[in-house]
Amino acid sequence: MAENIGIIAGGGQFPRLIAQDARAAGLGVVICGFSGHTDAATAEAADVYEQLHLGQLNRMVNFFKENKVTRVCMAGAISKPKALDFRPDWRAAKLLFSLKKKGDDSLLRGIIADIEKDGLRIVASADLAPGLRSPAGTLTRRQPGEAEWKDIRYGWPIARAMGAFDIGQCLVVREGMVMAVECLEGTDAALKRGAELGGEGCVAIKMVKPGQDERVDLPSVGLTTIRNLVEKKYAALAIQAGKTLFFDREEALRLADENGLAIVALPDDFE
Repeated sequence: MAENIGIIAGGGQFPRLIAQDARAAGLGVVICGFSGHTDAATAEAADVYEQLHLGQLNRMVNFFKENKVTRVCMAGAISKPKALDFRPDWRAAKLLFSLKKKGDDSLLRGIIADIEKDGLRIVASADLAPGLRSPAGTLTRRQPGEAEWKDIRYGWPIARAMGAFDIGQCLVVREGMVMAVECLEGTDAALKRGAELGGEGCVAIKMVKPGQDERVDLPSVGLTTIRNLVEKKYAALAIQAGKTLFFDREEALRLADENGLAIVALPDDFE
């Protein structure tokens, strides 16, 4: 009998890509989605699907156990502003009350630990679809210019320090000044705000938070991100190689090349 893999699905195509690769590997696919977050099309990618309200932690765990799931991954985005309007069940409320910090990383670590108490093992979704991890190097035809490299080198340690406080993953820089820091609003809104303040030629940086559990919430970019950068006339994007998920990479890089946007994927020890 095939093993069933459980997917805790947020929005976007990521849960469906994981389901596709899992099925190709001979796994059964059991997906839990959330009202107001998970795309309707995600249900079609599952052998078994259940839609819950965000905060129904106990029901989610029981759903996976009822369907003989042993491994679970998290994939897809949860809208942070919408996530503030959730009604936790007794299990989620107990977890929230026990947390000293309420940042993304602290909350996800708490959820993982609580789920694994029931014998469900949390695995990295990116390991089920390794082709989504960004390779290292300059990904576009154009490399960053001297001024853009200067901004990348300026912003890279700031982005790392910002992540250590569990604030966000994206930073916008222009001429040695920070234009925007991602927080609750998400990457796209941070990019928009950064361009409004910095004008043309901004540099965006996105990286994993130091010490973050890399089984969940890896930074991601894709076609929508690149469209936003092109529309706002950004000069360059720097991401973390191997730890950033890059969706629709071929099409996104083609769009970047057509508009002169430089994209680089840098190693952890970049300075």
